Amino acid sequence: MAVRLLGRVEKQLDEALQRGHGLPLSEFRALCALSREDAGPALRMGELADRIGLKDSTVTRLVGRLEARGLAARATTAEDGRAVAASITPAGRERHAEAAPTYRAVLGEALDSALGNVYLADLAAWVLTGESARTGGPAPGPGRPKGTA
Repeated sequence: MAVRLLGRVEKQLDEALQRGHGLPLSEFRALCALSREDAGPALRMGELADRIGLKDSTVTRLVGRLEARGLAARATTAEDGRAVAASITPAGRERHAEAAPTYRAVLGEALDSALGNVYLADLAAWVLTGESARTGGPAPGPGRPKGTA
């Protein structure tokens, strides 16, 4: 059920971000990671890949697209001239700030909608509140909803 909910939510997020901001979900996630204070001035490509759950080669292409649009920049790291790091540009920060309310609104709507689906309600409730929709108490298991592995 988690895969079904995740797939639905990601599709809705991607469509809304593309339509409203010309920004695919993967690029929005990269801008999120690059804009975080704990990212420092730049993130190595491998670290960025870990933070957004993509392969290094995919992130390299993704950052290339962001760089072409002026939303991110790439440079070699000071510690190791062979390593490449990405940073967010002022235009990237602005685009991220513009798209973030859309992301939050669509995520909330998607999870609220899932509460009405008998197969997804318990998982959506747990994501939203940390409690089971069926029992009103904490979701079963060590930090995960019933029926997930």
